Amino acid sequence: MKKEFQIISELINNNTKVLDVGCGDGTLMKFLKDKKNVDTRGLEISKENVQNCISKGLSIIEGNAEKDLHQFPNLSFDYVVLSQTLQAFYNPENVIDDLLRVAKKAIVTIPNFGYWKVRIHLLLKGTMPITDNLPNEWYNTPNLHMCSIKDFSNFCSKKKIDLIESIALNGEKTSKINEANINIKNLSSELGIFLIKK
Repeated sequence: MKKEFQIISELINNNTKVLDVGCGDGTLMKFLKDKKNVDTRGLEISKENVQNCISKGLSIIEGNAEKDLHQFPNLSFDYVVLSQTLQAFYNPENVIDDLLRVAKKAIVTIPNFGYWKVRIHLLLKGTMPITDNLPNEWYNTPNLHMCSIKDFSNFCSKKKIDLIESIALNGEKTSKINEANINIKNLSSELGIFLIKK
């Protein structure tokens, strides 16, 4: 299991109820269900991934988070997970509002567009970079809203969203993000992982 999912699972308490939005093939859901006794549900847009989840015995709904989160009642989950998907929505602000409506806490991970390798590539080559976390060309990327760790932190502050935990991930190395080190973490980290609540 990838490091990002290990960190997410550590942020989730045992015996809780979790909605995984954009759950992919269900890897994280299966782990949470088997290892932490978590009651998991998934929301996934890809038919192929939905079939993968069903074959693993996971509870999943085929749907688009921007259109289908409204069907979940207020605070029907303890946690909602949104892994590396926020930047692909037309209106990420509405999605965050919906996440914090359906769950007490949300875990949001973002590929960091402020990462130094991304900046250097754009500066020296003049083209949009391709990395492990940003694997597409500019013309076929699902990413509509480029966001950095600092952008997300500022967004939460502006929207009066509590940042309970902020974690920087670079390769296999994790570290805490705080006000004092946010500039360096924004520069040195590939991924930001945030535990938030209203």
